[in-house]
Amino acid sequence: MSAPKGYTWAPVDIAEERENSIAVKDFLPSPESIAAGLKKEKTVPVTMKLKKSTVERYKRFAVKKRIKYQTFVSSILDSYAQKL
Repeated sequence: MSAPKGYTWAPVDIAEERENSIAVKDFLPSPESIAAGLKKEKTVPVTMKLKKSTVERYKRFAVKKRIKYQTFVSSILDSYAQKL
């Protein structure tokens, strides 16, 4: 195990960038809302017609992310409904 290294001052260019930076409003969901979204809620089967290109795009995305595309579509609708 190596000896702990002491803190040093940031290089001037990094220190200047930090001083001139602008705070960004926190836009991430709270841990509570994330946890609430993970809880299983009762679902209802729904039949609807969507554009073929939209479904294909969602399926491609779901394959890349290794998720079920119907779950992905459901989460999109849930997110939209929460904004209403």
